[in-house]
Amino acid sequence: MYKVEFLITNKEGIRDPEGETVKKFIVDKVTNKVEDVRAGKYIVVNVNVSNKEDAEKIAKLLLEKTRLYNPVIHKVEVRVKETENCHN
Repeated sequence: MYKVEFLITNKEGIRDPEGETVKKFIVDKVTNKVEDVRAGKYIVVNVNVSNKEDAEKIAKLLLEKTRLYNPVIHKVEVRVKETENCHN
């Protein structure tokens, strides 16, 4: 069993209103030491395969065939981890 994690954020130069709002709150209420905040989506998919290469192939297929993200404005980091329990 493998866990595939997708971290989806706006590309550099694309405005991030949610990140801007979080940063403003942090700077106003907590500390002015924070320089930047980027918000995004975190999606986890558990796949029942026996090796990392197959999990990576499924991850690539999901990115190509679904609307998990908009490639024009988003960048995606993919992490693949072996797991014993699919709920981790």
